[in-house]
Amino acid sequence: MAARSLWRASTKVFAATAVAGAGAGSVAIANSDDPASALKLSTAVPLRLFRDAATAATIVFDYEYSLWGLPVGSIERERVKHEVHTRSATRLQELCFTNGGIYIKLGQHISQLEYLVPAEYVQIMRQSMLNRCPVSSYDQVLEVVKKELGGTPDEIFDEFDPVPIASASLAQVHIARTHDGQKVAVKVQHTHMTDTAAADYATVELIVNALYRLFPSFDYRWLVDEVRDSLPKELDFLIEAKNSIKCMDNFRRFSPHIAEYVYAPTIHWNMSTSKLLVMEYIDGAQVNDCKAIRKMGINTRDVSKLLSRTFAEMMFKHGFVHCDPHAANVLVRPLPSGSKRIFGKKKPQLVLLDHGLYKNLDPSMRINYASLWQGLVFSDANAIKENSVKLGAGEDLYVLFAGILTMRPWSKVIDPAVDHLVVQGTDGDRSELQMYASQYFPQITELLSRLPRVILLMLKTNDCLRAVNAALMEGSSLETFFIVGKVSSEAVIESKLLQSRSILSRVHVWFEELLLEARLFGMQIALWLLKLQKALTL
Repeated sequence: MAARSLWRASTKVFAATAVAGAGAGSVAIANSDDPASALKLSTAVPLRLFRDAATAATIVFDYEYSLWGLPVGSIERERVKHEVHTRSATRLQELCFTNGGIYIKLGQHISQLEYLVPAEYVQIMRQSMLNRCPVSSYDQVLEVVKKELGGTPDEIFDEFDPVPIASASLAQVHIARTHDGQKVAVKVQHTHMTDTAAADYATVELIVNALYRLFPSFDYRWLVDEVRDSLPKELDFLIEAKNSIKCMDNFRRFSPHIAEYVYAPTIHWNMSTSKLLVMEYIDGAQVNDCKAIRKMGINTRDVSKLLSRTFAEMMFKHGFVHCDPHAANVLVRPLPSGSKRIFGKKKPQLVLLDHGLYKNLDPSMRINYASLWQGLVFSDANAIKENSVKLGAGEDLYVLFAGILTMRPWSKVIDPAVDHLVVQGTDGDRSELQMYASQYFPQITELLSRLPRVILLMLKTNDCLRAVNAALMEGSSLETFFIVGKVSSEAVIESKLLQSRSILSRVHVWFEELLLEARLFGMQIALWLLKLQKALTL
């Protein structure tokens, strides 16, 4: 009886996936104007669809069968669950790599959801999704270059390396040299993205909807909605190029004090199209490559502080945020001006790559988000609740929202200690976070369905930054939260001054600013004392 029930459940998943995906694939094929593309779709879509259905059904059956009859909370159930998580994450990883494109984008999203998916999924996806992306053949690259620029790479460029230096989910990058001698990076879109993107998206959407109907607690529809909104923009490299220009302009206008320390490669507009981007080649180390950074004579702590400051300025002052700052998208190099810090260390400059995924925070949302982080850093429970509610978390889930943002339980979030938000990265911390995620899974799912999608992307950005900072600091840095508190407070004060309509209201804001400065100064003193204490105990 049990076996029959399990078989029925997995068969339902397979059937729902197959039927839904077949419909999506048929529509995509019918809408294709290019006979060659239609032929590719007619052969590729059914095979990809079968993989989707088989993987989904296998995972469902494995969970149901392996955990059948094991008491909830028992040691044996936890042991078996860990094994099933590992097997299922590996199956999902292989599906993403085999199908490529959208599937890898989804895998990369999953790798950042520490607060929502089991640790096994996060670890397996994170270890592979950034360095095992599929590579297009040189013939495919030649096809794209010829179609976009009207000639072969050897005709368009003086030199063109057929072996890519990097490959990501949507494109790969080749080094080339223009006829006037400039070294450039050429970003070429994978041809399969154009061929199967529509069918892949429709299939994934219907799979997730089918799984939700069968298992209501499995609600990842918001993730599919986000991919639907962002993918067309990421596939248009001219939008990416314009985003990089706007990003740099924002630093010059709103953050001139650090504009020199943030850089984006110059775009060669006359050689760039929606599927091919030619830009200045930058030689630098990945932001999490501590060994290479130190070899350049740069202190990794300086990089961590600059990274935190850069993205805090984007979130709280610019309202135009690079939402994919994983390690491969941020390079570090010595500041070109050559100036050095005390003790001979070179000043770092961040080079931001891959500007395809940006989000706009409207002024009210930007200030509410800044006020929320100000409350988190200063342990202000009322401010945390007020601004969490304004951002959509509701009065019933604001505590959970604060926990997801900080990766800390509520007792730590409102602890007045200066280091209350620091996650040490110990096994105990990781176990606590996973227990938290497991215990509140339904509530977390509900919260993510409520929050505006732009805030969901801020969560992803925070997760990326947390991972990079952990590598740079070999743990967690108190200074990171000090910087976040300082920039968010500056943004809130600036907003209040702009809204002040009388001298009295301006005086009130100036007085509030003085109090904030005093509070930040006190926090800085506390940080110095903690550093001194740590140094003396070593």
